[in-house]
Amino acid sequence: MKVREAIVLPTKDGYDRWSEVYDEDGNPLVFLEESHLMSALGNVAGLSILDVGCGTGRHAVRLARAGAKVTGIDFSSGMLARARSKPGAGAVTFVEHDITQPLPLEARSFDRVLSCLVLDHIVDLSTFFAELGRVCRTDGLVVASVMHPAMNLKGIQARFTDPATGDEVRPESLRHQISDYVMGALRGGLRLVDVSEHLVDAALVAKTERARKYLGWPLLFLMTLSP
Repeated sequence: MKVREAIVLPTKDGYDRWSEVYDEDGNPLVFLEESHLMSALGNVAGLSILDVGCGTGRHAVRLARAGAKVTGIDFSSGMLARARSKPGAGAVTFVEHDITQPLPLEARSFDRVLSCLVLDHIVDLSTFFAELGRVCRTDGLVVASVMHPAMNLKGIQARFTDPATGDEVRPESLRHQISDYVMGALRGGLRLVDVSEHLVDAALVAKTERARKYLGWPLLFLMTLSP
């Protein structure tokens, strides 16, 4: 039996297509990240937060409910349409923009700047991190998450199964290593506050059976940075 090859699409096209099922497909990386992100952010009530690569607004809407003033920015019109349709989305300012280009935002505007599950699609990491630092206040924090590079050893990258066709679809990704992320941040003028690596455990498998195949493997890399 011939194995069907994955369909690789330009990143924007891939996420536009993924937007239809992104919040419902039981992605273990999303579950794992959400269990650690809020502790990295701290109390957000009253803070101004920028979510770079906000996707379906999964963080932006929740942070707005927690009392933050949130701006979400993404280049996928499909993802933003899903974000804007969610209850509470009216409290978030959503902007459609290519995040690999300079952000249309003033310097030192945000207390917290997020980049969640985006870095593996960024070619020029140092320029990207420099832009995150530019819009962050000097006493603020930049928090970035990404699929752990160990997943490359298992042939895993950002992907989903299109329920309409059964095809595995992969938005274009890069095989960055941890050193690329760390040095990209440093060369972008940021200071490391904290880095952490998070494994798949039994608790995550209980949330989503899709995680079982990664049990014991590092799945998430998380960085907290400051300008």
